[in-house]
Order: sequence, then C-alpha cells, then structure tokens
Amino acid sequence: MIIAFVIVLLVIVTIIPITSQKTKGEEALKASSHIERQTNLSAIGSDQKMQRFTYDSGLGFEYPDAVRGIYVTGPSAGGERFNKLVNLVDTSDLNAMVIDIKEDHGNLTISVPEDSPYSDAAENYIDEPRKMLEKLEEKGIYPIARIVVFKDSILAEKRPDLSFKKNGEVWTNNKGEAFVNPFQKEVWKYNLKIAKKAAELGFQEIQFDYVRFPEGFENKDDDLSYSRGDYKGEDMSNVKRRVKAVTDFVEYAGNELDYYDVDLAVDIFGYTATIEEAPGIGQNFPKIASNVDVISSMIYPSHWTSYFNIDFPDKEPYKTVNEYAKVENDILSRLDDKPVSRPWIQDFEAPWLYSGAPTEYGKAEVEAQIKALNENGINEFLIWNAGNSYTENVDYTPMN
Repeated sequence: MIIAFVIVLLVIVTIIPITSQKTKGEEALKASSHIERQTNLSAIGSDQKMQRFTYDSGLGFEYPDAVRGIYVTGPSAGGERFNKLVNLVDTSDLNAMVIDIKEDHGNLTISVPEDSPYSDAAENYIDEPRKMLEKLEEKGIYPIARIVVFKDSILAEKRPDLSFKKNGEVWTNNKGEAFVNPFQKEVWKYNLKIAKKAAELGFQEIQFDYVRFPEGFENKDDDLSYSRGDYKGEDMSNVKRRVKAVTDFVEYAGNELDYYDVDLAVDIFGYTATIEEAPGIGQNFPKIASNVDVISSMIYPSHWTSYFNIDFPDKEPYKTVNEYAKVENDILSRLDDKPVSRPWIQDFEAPWLYSGAPTEYGKAEVEAQIKALNENGINEFLIWNAGNSYTENVDYTPMN
C-alpha cells in the first residue's frame, strides 16, 4: 500500500505544473516537470558586501571616525616598546597603527613554517601576531599591515632574475639597497601571498609601500639588464611602460584582496601629485588613486626641495602641507571614484638638510601639519618616525 501511494504521488507531481508564490518585487515563477528547482534571485547593489563569500578572520574592528595613526616597526610591535605605543594611542585621539609585516629590506616580521618560500626572509620579530591583534581589538586600535613591495634586497639576492643587474651582478643604489622588477608578475604574486596572510591574521587594511621602480631609474635604464616580461611588446615609451606596470600591479592587488574584505592602501611620493607622472619610478598619482581605497602621500616637509614658492619647506610645516593639500584635492576632485586621502606627516628632525642645528619637530610642528590638512578637508593622517619615538602631548584633533 505504501509503495502504491508513493507511485501515485510521483505521477501527480510529474503531470501537474507547480506555480510558485509571488515574492516581493518579483514576477511569479512557474516550475515545470523539466526543471528540478527554481531559485529566486534579487539584485545586489555594488555597495553591498556578500559576506558569505568573504574571509572572516574572527576579529572585529570598526573603522574609526577618521584614521589617525602611527608607524610601528616589527621590533617595536614584537618588543617591550609595543605596550608604550599602545598606551600612546589608547590615551590620545590616535586610533590606528601601521605595522611592518614586510619591511624595507624584504624581511618578514612574523614567523613562517620552515618549508615556506619566505623562510629565508622571516625575522620573527613578532612571535605571536594573532595575540598582538587581539590586544589591538580589545583596545579598539585599527590595524594596518605595511608591506614593502619592490624594494627587496632579500628577494633580489635570492632571485637575481627577478631584479635588475649591472655587469652581471644585482644592481644596488647608493645605500646598498636592491630592488625587484615591477615588470615581473612573479614578484606581484610573491607579495600578494604575504598580503593575504596579513589579512587572514586579522589586519583590516593592507598598505603597500615602495610601489615603484628605483628613484632616478630613467637615468639608469640603459645601463641595467632586466626582463620586461609581458610588457616587452607594448608599443609605448619606457616611461609609459613603467607607469602601466605599476598601475597594473595596484589593480591586480585590489582584485586579489577582494575576497578578504580588507581595504587597499598605497604609499606614494607627494611630488607625483604635482606632475603628470614621475618619469623614472612609474607612479602616476590619479591612476594609482583610482585603484585604491586609501592614498597615502608622503608629504614630510623635509622631503621637499624648494617647492610651492617655499624656499625651505622643512622650516615651514604648516605652509608646505597646506599648499600640497590644495593640489591633491584638485586632482582627487576629478576622479569618479576617489579614495580616502590619508597622508604621511613628519614627527622627526632632518639634520642632513642643515649645516647647523635642524628645525625641531615637536608638538607645534606636528599640530601645524594636522591643522593644515584639516583646514583643507583632509581628516585622516599617519605619523612617521622611523624609531617610533613620537612627540608627547600632541593635540591630534587641533580643530576640535
């Protein structure tokens, strides 16, 4: 009897068409015997996140009202200084840390398995990066992972074929630093694997630094041997070819990191905002800005020669930053999808610029730079001090 009942039921289902109920905003869908299932689909706006298709690190951070952060080296993040820096952020209007995950020589600051392709580069300054991030989560401090890309002495020495060579040897600049080749997509993938690891740890943003060719490359190009990779056949000038490679890398990075639901930031020379494109290093400000969530121009007054009709920018931090901000705002206003502006500002002295005592950078000078940004509608900033020794008692929201 039971078997007979099941057979009758199957016959009924097969013969009689099934009409679905209307769903909100949709036409009724009819299911015939030829279709096993029907799925009702609704459009998802481009601004909606499909969380089930993005990575969840298990940590919860909220984006601050405006990011106000400091730079933190690997040794600082993994050493005794870390607690002092956390306290500085926690007891002030600062709210973020940019932490080295891959630093200027190409070393990783976190541990990796011995069989990892990065094992030779790992210094293991930060023994327990997850524990560090959990502490930042507890304090509500927004974590940003800094990854130096194309300045990489470690990878250049290990893989000369990915670098630039002169007379058969890996080329280095006058500081003894080597670069790897932005034309080589293997280098792109090498750095993106590191970025993905940082995202998996729980960093909310990936900040790429040294996204460029070596400084003055236009004067070295003919003396160096290197592969142009997929760009060899491009019908364009060497300057345009370098710009395309750097811009393509940034676009590639954004696509690769999309699954991890992290923001993409790029550090860029401030002067690139004042010219069409940097001829040697391959940075084009609007093209890079169009492919990132955050653009961080390095606008330290000490890094400008006579500019903006200012004879000695390091002596005039407010005026220098104010003039730069006007230029950047004009460029970003012309972009359809402009990023957040979050410049790097200065909290250090520059004795190399002076024959005598340098201009001191303390409370007044740091606040002057922040005030200049704020007056131009730029509310986010990052503060650089290579030794992580930051001025105390600074008002980081001087306009409030």
